[in-house]
Amino acid sequence: MSGAREKKRAKKMRNQPASVTLPAEPGPFPAGGSRACPPPGDVRSEGLLQYQQQKFLHQSPGTSYRKDQYFPKGQNRGGRGRGRGGWQGGCQSASEEMPKYITASTFAQARAAEINAMLKAVAQKSSNSLVFQTLPRHMRRRAMSHSIKRLPRRLHEIARKEAEKAVHQKKEQSKTKCRKARRRHINLVAEFNRRQRKNIWLETHIWHAKRFHMIKKWGYCLADRPTEKSYRACYRAMTKHCLLQDLSYYCCLELNGEENELLKQLARICSPDTGLMFGAEFCLSGRFEGSLNLYRADHYPEDMLGPVTFIWKPKDGSENRQLWIWMHPALKQDILNELKEIFQCSEPEEICIPEPFTTLIQEEKQTDVAVSLGKKRKKEDKDGEKAVPVKKIIGDGTRDPLQPYSWTSPATGIVISDQSMEILRYRLIGPLSHSVLTETLKAAALQTEMADSETELNNWWVENCKDSEKVSLHQQQTAIFELLEGISSPAEVPAGTILGLTVGDPRVNLPKKKTKAMPDPEKYRDYDKVRQLFLEGVPVGCAHSFIWDHDICKNVTENKISEQDLNHMRGQLLVPGSQLDLGPCESKIPVLLVQQPGKMAGEDRPGWGSGWDICLPKGWGMAFWIPFIYRGVRVGGLQESLKHSEYKRTPHTPNDYPDCPAGIQFAKELENSLLEKFKRRPPAKRANYVKLGTLSPFLCPWGQLTKNWEERLKASGEFVCPSFPHTESCATKGQSLCDPKPEVVKEASPETGEVEQTMEISSEGALMTEDVAGTQGFGEGDETMTRSIFIVLRSEKLLMQLSAWCYPTSGKDRRDRLVSRLGQKEMTEHALLPILMSYPRAIVWVNLSLLRKGNPELHAMICIPTEEDFLHLSKDQLFCGPQEPKHCDIFKHKIQKLKRKKKKKEEEEEDVKALESDPPGISDKEITEEHKDLILGLWSDPLPDVTSHCSRTLLGYVTRGDFSLAAGCGEALGFVSLTGLLHMLHRQPTDKKGLVLLRTPASLQYRFARLNIEV
Repeated sequence: MSGAREKKRAKKMRNQPASVTLPAEPGPFPAGGSRACPPPGDVRSEGLLQYQQQKFLHQSPGTSYRKDQYFPKGQNRGGRGRGRGGWQGGCQSASEEMPKYITASTFAQARAAEINAMLKAVAQKSSNSLVFQTLPRHMRRRAMSHSIKRLPRRLHEIARKEAEKAVHQKKEQSKTKCRKARRRHINLVAEFNRRQRKNIWLETHIWHAKRFHMIKKWGYCLADRPTEKSYRACYRAMTKHCLLQDLSYYCCLELNGEENELLKQLARICSPDTGLMFGAEFCLSGRFEGSLNLYRADHYPEDMLGPVTFIWKPKDGSENRQLWIWMHPALKQDILNELKEIFQCSEPEEICIPEPFTTLIQEEKQTDVAVSLGKKRKKEDKDGEKAVPVKKIIGDGTRDPLQPYSWTSPATGIVISDQSMEILRYRLIGPLSHSVLTETLKAAALQTEMADSETELNNWWVENCKDSEKVSLHQQQTAIFELLEGISSPAEVPAGTILGLTVGDPRVNLPKKKTKAMPDPEKYRDYDKVRQLFLEGVPVGCAHSFIWDHDICKNVTENKISEQDLNHMRGQLLVPGSQLDLGPCESKIPVLLVQQPGKMAGEDRPGWGSGWDICLPKGWGMAFWIPFIYRGVRVGGLQESLKHSEYKRTPHTPNDYPDCPAGIQFAKELENSLLEKFKRRPPAKRANYVKLGTLSPFLCPWGQLTKNWEERLKASGEFVCPSFPHTESCATKGQSLCDPKPEVVKEASPETGEVEQTMEISSEGALMTEDVAGTQGFGEGDETMTRSIFIVLRSEKLLMQLSAWCYPTSGKDRRDRLVSRLGQKEMTEHALLPILMSYPRAIVWVNLSLLRKGNPELHAMICIPTEEDFLHLSKDQLFCGPQEPKHCDIFKHKIQKLKRKKKKKEEEEEDVKALESDPPGISDKEITEEHKDLILGLWSDPLPDVTSHCSRTLLGYVTRGDFSLAAGCGEALGFVSLTGLLHMLHRQPTDKKGLVLLRTPASLQYRFARLNIEV
């Protein structure tokens, strides 16, 4: 039977009763008919069944079979068309086989069942069509869909039930159904406000959402990376032109109070050992921006809070000072709580009560119909004047809108204000970022008369222009700003330079098409002034800006000229496309320019990644953003910011701060995401980290790493004195700190006892499998488990000494000048002992550069090379590195046993009900609890000794790694144990200082890398 005939037959037979069955391919028989199989459960006699089926087959008009099935071989196929001999023969044979008698009751029961099935099939709806759709086409009318009376009377009741059912299921139609209504400005604003109740949008959100992948982080909706391919283009922009980033999600806390009281309390949360303090002279004057690390009060070097930058307002003769502290949103809550605690701020000064979100219906009720026809309805403000609704910014992503935004101290009078989202911050990175600024921004023109007495536009600027001192200061700031066109790179300006300025509306001098901002060669003629700027920096007075005044910022935001009005003015120009001159009606905006120094540590690429930050009042985000875009900048997101810090070799917040709460939270979230991604793959398509010897592929166990190194040091008896702190029992007795020739050992399966794998393990210790419960549980009962049990070394003096010790003192790679500049102290036991006593569990920030090919990855292991590795490298300069022997999976048999037991239990539960009353045995519960966290390919907690698990001693982990376009080779950033680093440097030859091995989590190949500490 062909496919079309099969479909046609199936369509006709789909509603047939179940007691009637016909074969798909009926077999031929001599009479020209076919013999059907009796249906199951039929009580008729065999003769009657054959008669009925033969009769049905010959008389049914709905069946169509191939002709060769009705005529056996040798019979004339054309006989059916010429005469009726074929049909007569079939009827004669059927009559010959007809039974002589039937049972009436049984026959009636079978027919009744068929009739009931047929009636049920007819009454049941076979489709989702309505009643009027079941009528023949000639009886259908268009009015039947909404008028029941147009249907035949017999269908009225069914149609009425369908209509009632449709009313209940019908959803309430939206008031703004059509696109034209949805795109109205008032409706768009209401929709945007609704969509940012949970995650706040930046002012450039809509621009980014059309061009970037957006993610929700830290209470904001931020741009992660561009949708177009721009990895190398962004690097070129940072290196040769300019890269633009919106950092408005960074949080700003403003401290206002007496200077001495501020400095006294702020000194408790930072340390001079790490670098700058809040009271640094050049920062206290307001000329430069400072950066430091904050700790909990009087807890240095423990309890890290995170890195911040700060700006002091220049002195104006008053005893009270203003201080801005800028921080990452992930750090804000911890730092704010600590500031409120040290300043004893308990009562809020003012509570922010946000305006309720207005819906479309409410906004329509508030509008009035214009008297004259053709005018659009507009929302009215409290004064009755028509006003276009603006975007509502209620709070910020790091605090609840109903929480206070200002706190005051009754004892000292110090006020802490949350200025997040009140001040916008853009960052321009690249050697031509100053050219973009000078082309985009033009200093505001002086104004002594009000443009319109009815409005408050520029009234603050008119009042300040009447003061000759402020006019002179503005002219001096303008002259310095114009000098920026004569420098070749922002790195030439002193690091952290601050320049205050008042500029005009940047939308006025917008170019006709995109251009690339370039430096002006004529400005290089003022060599003396530029050189004076390089040496002395910006004068103290020029760092002043009106952006510190909240009233002025509020005035500037509220009196901004809308885009609609500007476009209307452009349309009235006599010469289309000419520059618009607003005169006294042009807005004046106070801004603050802050120089970003770029790469300062190390010898290579000094000043790379330098640029400028610009701070603006809120509401002016897009007014400055679009002019920057028209000057040829390339825009970056969070990923570009991460790469910028990676090429600068500086820690990124919060990724590279594992000792602060935000860093710990980030590590947990990263581990969960990587683990979920690992579980989504089948076991055959993912790496088996147990066989690869990777104990923790998704998380860096810093606490266990430092603890294991401390135990190794005690067990070896090296650098030991009677007063060595934290004396505890060592779990690794008998281990040696040297790295001699590896031994070959055999590993046996825990289930079968057979030798499965041959592995090289150094004499530092055998592979721990079962007796490791005390290793991971160290300090669990201690109070310090709520905090990190390790610290990150940030003492500049010690870091400079370690940096000098990491360089070779002999051979072709030695750097005598750098070593002599960093430190003269030799590496002896007397020099190492005080460091180990002061910081027994510390990790150090390092950067690594691969000597040969290779691409380091996240959570790669940093290991110590053995003497054989150095010997092989000296013989073969192309030697990439050794290989880790393959480990055996000691959890594989346990997981397989658990799966078999689970499968057997499920089969038993499905088999009988008696198993429900029989509770599972105690042994089953114990096995389930013991192996519930077992995942094929991963180590289960607790972990063994992480330092001696592999053939090469573990030193640390990589937190970020990739091929560096700036260096032209694979580079990695991470942390190593301070104890392990000193041990390695003390043991290594003078010409091999700082050489380590890198191994990615999913590989057995080690690769040589050079370890550096840049200060």
